Amino acid sequence: MTLSTHPRPDTIPGTTPRRIAATAGALYLVTFLSSIPAYLLITPILTDPGYIVSAGADTQVLLGSILDLVNAVACIGTAVALFPLVRRVHESAALGFVAARVMEAAIIVVGVMALFTVISLRQPDATGAEADTLTLIGTALVTLRDWTFGFGPGFVPAVNALLLGYVLYRSRLVPRIIPLVGLIGAPLLASSTLGIMLGVNHEGSVWQAVATVPIFLWELSVGLWMLVKGFDSDAVAAVTEEAR
Repeated sequence: MTLSTHPRPDTIPGTTPRRIAATAGALYLVTFLSSIPAYLLITPILTDPGYIVSAGADTQVLLGSILDLVNAVACIGTAVALFPLVRRVHESAALGFVAARVMEAAIIVVGVMALFTVISLRQPDATGAEADTLTLIGTALVTLRDWTFGFGPGFVPAVNALLLGYVLYRSRLVPRIIPLVGLIGAPLLASSTLGIMLGVNHEGSVWQAVATVPIFLWELSVGLWMLVKGFDSDAVAAVTEEAR
């Protein structure tokens, strides 16, 4: 009999299934607690085309941007925390989930850097051609941030839901209804975001709202379940046995 070269998750110090679930669940909730207020705080720079030549609300925008960075770190953390266990269900899907989360975080960081650049270049006393040039630069940087938001948090979560949803549905580590919501929401979110990119859908449309709800519920419910309930013990035992 050939034994798995991977140590069992309950024999790795600090990575028991319960701790894995609690850590990942807490980090999922951190993404919610950071991303929602972050968007509200950075609204002034997103909605004012002349922000770069105005008095600005730099402290507020900086705080929102820092929360976005927290969100990016938490995104990676969820995948890293889950990997030791979910790799035993499907290693390729687990690795893909880590890669997708890293990509999502990297795209978020690019958007944050664009806003930091606007703040660094802001000159409220600029006039004439200088003001026009700065406004054009500021608009371009905010547009870059909008694209990062659309592709990062707007599209990559669909990929995340497909990969992690498949693993959790197959393994029954959490009730199947939870990953099922994610698996249903993934193609809806992807179609809505691609529609916006191709110009057949628009921000704030009914299509976008309907497509966003299942992914929102999926990520919130899986985070809460892992934090409060943890993984099903029978499913953990089955996953561990299969990995031998």
